[in-house]
Amino acid sequence: MLLIAAMLPSCSVGSGGVAVEGGGGTTGSTGVSITRGKPLDTYVVMGGEIKRCWFNPVDPLLPNYVYRADVSPDGSKVQISVHQRADLGRAGLTTYVIDFKQAGPSTAIATENRTMPPDLAAKMQFDIDRWRRGESDCSKKMPATASVRPVRPAAGAR
Repeated sequence: MLLIAAMLPSCSVGSGGVAVEGGGGTTGSTGVSITRGKPLDTYVVMGGEIKRCWFNPVDPLLPNYVYRADVSPDGSKVQISVHQRADLGRAGLTTYVIDFKQAGPSTAIATENRTMPPDLAAKMQFDIDRWRRGESDCSKKMPATASVRPVRPAAGAR
């Protein structure tokens, strides 16, 4: 598990930043950050970006997946789960999870890649990290991952 935590002074719409953590790019890796604000408020901002960028009807990042959210009755826990799209658009296998949990006066945000392909998981983590820093665009930029690094020529090859 990779972990970096930091607390910033605010978590309002448009400025929601928290610390960037490593991980998220490989199956099973988990990242955790902390942001000031309640889990429900943090989810509203982050969930809006996720729906707008990853699941929009025009150019979605994840056209073969569906989004589900569970909110506790008191709003102290929220979980977004991304599932493979099954028949009739129903949710199939859970592939990626984002948890928002109360941690004192703040919200801890944890991500877990269960079965999402590494390149998509890396892009999702890249977007989450950007949105935590206050960015709000739907960037098409892909992060560098082990699977997209340039291949070095063999010794003696030209």
